[in-house]
Amino acid sequence: MLTVSAQNNGVMSFKHCLLAASVAVMWGLNFLAIDLSLDQFPPFFLVALRFAVLALPALLFIPKPDVKFRWIVGYGLGFGLLQFLFLYWAMAAGMPAGLASLVLQASGPFTVLLGMTFLRERVRGSQMAFLIVAMAGLGVVGWQRLDSSASFLPFLLTLAGGLGWAIGNICNRQAHSVEPVKFTMWMSVIPPVPMLILSLFVEGPSTIGHSLTTLLTPTGWLGIAGLVYTVVIATILGSGIWSWLMSRNPAGVVAPFSMLVPIVGMSAAWFFLGETVSFGELCGAALVIIGVLGAGMRAAKGPKILAEVVPADAEDVADVDEPSPDVPAGTC
Repeated sequence: MLTVSAQNNGVMSFKHCLLAASVAVMWGLNFLAIDLSLDQFPPFFLVALRFAVLALPALLFIPKPDVKFRWIVGYGLGFGLLQFLFLYWAMAAGMPAGLASLVLQASGPFTVLLGMTFLRERVRGSQMAFLIVAMAGLGVVGWQRLDSSASFLPFLLTLAGGLGWAIGNICNRQAHSVEPVKFTMWMSVIPPVPMLILSLFVEGPSTIGHSLTTLLTPTGWLGIAGLVYTVVIATILGSGIWSWLMSRNPAGVVAPFSMLVPIVGMSAAWFFLGETVSFGELCGAALVIIGVLGAGMRAAKGPKILAEVVPADAEDVADVDEPSPDVPAGTC
């Protein structure tokens, strides 16, 4: 029986590449929206609020997707709770929006490594070399942030968020969902309650109450606008497309497209927020982008992955889809 790791022979169609790039633009601009929201809401409460807005309609109106519930929980814990807990915490602690959009993309190398370890996805030597370059770039950025614990701690928190994203990617891949929007909406059921409990203990009822009673101020309106963008564009549309791509392509081929996010995020943060980076951070950013995009291109242009015949449980096996006639034959 063919395992899903052989699906599409490790190659993404040109259509899928364009979709992955569009998600990168949505997610890059999302860092500006998060920055606006954090001016109004405390970080842990904002994570709970973000997903509660999605969880309520999911539970009331959207049927559960036809996937194992453990993958919904895994995706919700990784992509939803862990990623945004650490990301929002980091940005509230002083991580610049543009730099956060870069460091969070450690999810790309993390996903490839987890895919190798748990899904037996193959990685070519040249692809691994590019990933090492990317990790070296992250090391340079981290070294630049070592000037004080106040700047290094947000860096570490953002890295932790990237690992959470990678865990979510692997659970997403294993779910093999053919209903990405439903899957994304139901994933949102997982984070709100634990994040609200954490917010009540750490941030306190008075801080939460103040953020809600000042919604009609200019900062409040901008915070609401940022939250709407995050929920509708970044989560429903962007994550829905990402889930769809992950279910049809190897995780290590899709994940490197997230490296387009910092190009958008850092450019937008410079243009709208006036953020700047040091020369060393810029060099590290270049290494990260070159490394992970290079790894993705090598995965997409490399020789086709041969299907392996391995024993597997029925729930972990997916049928190999026939190519759709409307999908271009070219690859990214």
